[in-house]
Amino acid sequence: MDNKRQRARVQGGWAGGARPGSRPGFPAVPPAQRPPAWGKEQPTQEKHFVYSEPAEVVRRVPEPRVIDAAGTHEISFSPSGVSRLRLFRSFIDPREADWMFKQLHQEIPWSQKTNVGPDGSYQEPRLTCWYGELPYTYSRSMMQANPHWHPLLTMLKDRIEEVTGYGFNSLLCNLYRHDKDSIDWHSDDEPALGTSPIIASLSFGETRNFQMRKKPPPEERGDYTYVERVHVPLDHGTLLLMEGATQQDWQHRVPKEYHDRRPRINLTFRTMYPEPLSS
Repeated sequence: MDNKRQRARVQGGWAGGARPGSRPGFPAVPPAQRPPAWGKEQPTQEKHFVYSEPAEVVRRVPEPRVIDAAGTHEISFSPSGVSRLRLFRSFIDPREADWMFKQLHQEIPWSQKTNVGPDGSYQEPRLTCWYGELPYTYSRSMMQANPHWHPLLTMLKDRIEEVTGYGFNSLLCNLYRHDKDSIDWHSDDEPALGTSPIIASLSFGETRNFQMRKKPPPEERGDYTYVERVHVPLDHGTLLLMEGATQQDWQHRVPKEYHDRRPRINLTFRTMYPEPLSS
């Protein structure tokens, strides 16, 4: 027994006591060389933000140009020519326009035209009436010739021709009954209207926003996102004349609205030509 105790004291003295922070069987690491303790925040290196220009220029959708002042407005130039609007505010005196609106609303034989689209036939979201010696075809359906002009419409045509210097032989009348009536994007560029057609648009009743957008160049592949746009508020008794390359280079529409709108009548005077007979 005494021998066993002596040997244990010798072995313990040779091994030495365990040092703080060390594990049996591993050499002690000096404090300066020890790795940082887990869970403790370490000092971060200061970072500097460096601005660099973007690789591509960001395209912005242009704001529409609003035209509400009377006069002549050139809205674009192209190989097709100049696209020009002429705006006549109060072309018809307001009190006279009130009487005309009532007569036209009651006496024109309004009807709802059926068109043919990619998804089949549909009814236009407005009422129309056609006047002219020739029929008028658009959206793959025809309006029959109607030479029996209402006397008030003949008087208005004569007044417009005297002021503008242009002659017209046809008229498409549109009745927008409420805010949900509309006409979608289109150009008045049917072959029967000839080259660079002139359109005279006379409005009665509720003010509606007449919107225009420029046709995109070929490289845009029909994308209208970034094209120029023009908005023209057309109010009671206003005449708008579209001249030059407007129909070749631009589209226009009267969109649906989301506020109550009273009825509006729009008279669009134009010149029709007999289409050549196919051989």
